Amino acid sequence: MIHLRVEKTTRFADLAVGALLFFATAAFVLWQNSRVAVLWDLGYLLDTSWRIALGQVPYREFPLVHPPLTFLIQALLMRTFGRHYLIQILYAALSGGSGTVLSWRILYRILGPERPYMRWIAFLLAAPLTVLGIYSVYPHPIYDCDCALAILFAILLLQRFADAQTLMAATLAGAAVVLPVFFKQNMGLPFLLVVVAALVLLSAINLRSPERSRLNRPLVQLLATIAVAGITAILLLHFTVGLNNYLRWTIQFAAQRRLPGLADMLAIYRQPSLLRSLPALAASLLLLASRWAKSLWVRILATLLMVAPLLATLVFFFMNDDADERADSLLALWPHLLIVAALLALFELRKGVTLPRLMPVFMLTAIHGTFMSQQLWGSTYAIWPLLVLLVAQMLAQIPASHAKLAPALALLVSVTFLVSGGYYAVSLERLNYLQIPADGPLTRATLPALQGMASRGMSIANFEELTAFVAREIRAQDGLLLLPGEDPFYFATGRTPQFPVLLFDPATDPYSPEDLLAEARRRNIRWVIVKTHLQSTENPLPQPAEVIERVNREFMPYQQLAGYDVYKRR
Repeated sequence: MIHLRVEKTTRFADLAVGALLFFATAAFVLWQNSRVAVLWDLGYLLDTSWRIALGQVPYREFPLVHPPLTFLIQALLMRTFGRHYLIQILYAALSGGSGTVLSWRILYRILGPERPYMRWIAFLLAAPLTVLGIYSVYPHPIYDCDCALAILFAILLLQRFADAQTLMAATLAGAAVVLPVFFKQNMGLPFLLVVVAALVLLSAINLRSPERSRLNRPLVQLLATIAVAGITAILLLHFTVGLNNYLRWTIQFAAQRRLPGLADMLAIYRQPSLLRSLPALAASLLLLASRWAKSLWVRILATLLMVAPLLATLVFFFMNDDADERADSLLALWPHLLIVAALLALFELRKGVTLPRLMPVFMLTAIHGTFMSQQLWGSTYAIWPLLVLLVAQMLAQIPASHAKLAPALALLVSVTFLVSGGYYAVSLERLNYLQIPADGPLTRATLPALQGMASRGMSIANFEELTAFVAREIRAQDGLLLLPGEDPFYFATGRTPQFPVLLFDPATDPYSPEDLLAEARRRNIRWVIVKTHLQSTENPLPQPAEVIERVNREFMPYQQLAGYDVYKRR
């Protein structure tokens, strides 16, 4: 009876903690959306999803350099609920809350029920994700954040498979492992490949065991499910958009435009801070392993050396009020923690290769795949939960003789990430590629489709002036070309895109200036709208001067608005 009462109390406490983490994260994402709108990314996501909702087929009818799932989800929401930006905000909030709860449940399994203070440690590590969750730093729907959520889901199901190893567990985990590939290729594909390689390795190791048949049966089931899910996805692509079209844009073109060199990918490990933090960590471990480890003062010194990078980040935060430098100090923790996590993962694998011991390898692979986009400073916004999971893997390896270190270290990590990470998210430092006046007026959208959109500065007001002009002066059937395509124009107006590319930057635009205008002639584009006051700090349009010069040859100036120049075909 007492056992049942304790179990019910524990379940209620878990439910309360999960609800707290979910709603705190969702509320933070909603608050972030109430004060900033990244028009560049929103224009790409919303307009591309809208044209899919209208029935236009990506990869076959227009270029798309990203996998389809994020756009298909948003297109489905638009088809179901209509064009309402509040739906996209709510989607980001719910996804963000789900990501934090998934991370918290994964933390439980990493730490193990037998570990002292396990529930407190899991909560302490999950708490910073309310402000550093998948949608907390960048608050709008986007493929990186969706892919991070899919990877967390796959990790949780792999953990359950490692425990249960049933056919159902294998089926769910296998399908989940394939899913991230179709949200973001540079994150999902390395994750999928390393999971498959790990399962093949485990199967090969098990062949040496007398019980190889029993041990390998669930692994074969999992590999078979991955194969079936992958083949099914490939067939769907082949019969809907054309597999060659899909590979051309998401693999060949995307790699040509965005894949960094090896030197760039390793640049995150050339941080001056590592020259201090890694020797301090090595000294700490040597002290804890030495014959003097029983001394209280030696343990205190070793602990201080171990946590020095976290303490330094906190001290720097309170001693420096520059947002850029505070962000740099926080992000500099990444390479240090990644190196420590990799070393400890290798050390654990020496005890024997098992699926749970391979989990840090999966996380490290997904993280480094993410860095292929914009390296450390630009790519971490959606994958803070993966770093927190790696921290938990480190704490789980603390020996029983030093078990009291775990909650203390978890508390320090939690405070550091909450304070520095919270400021990083609130200050919008990740969005420093936008011109957002700190003391400018907060402008709220009045267009019905954009209700709920808000940002400082005049970008939204200028955009609404443009949409009013277009409604008065340009017929719905006339073809438009918007350069560089920063705004969610088609989503806001409900018009049908008639040009293959809607966003013009080196990552998405396959045209030279000459080809761009030739395609405009072929598509009977009658109007060109050039944005002159960008929200972005730089004009991403490739060769903007040459493009505008060619526009002036074929189009004449028609109207000058607050933030746009409108041209009509001669």
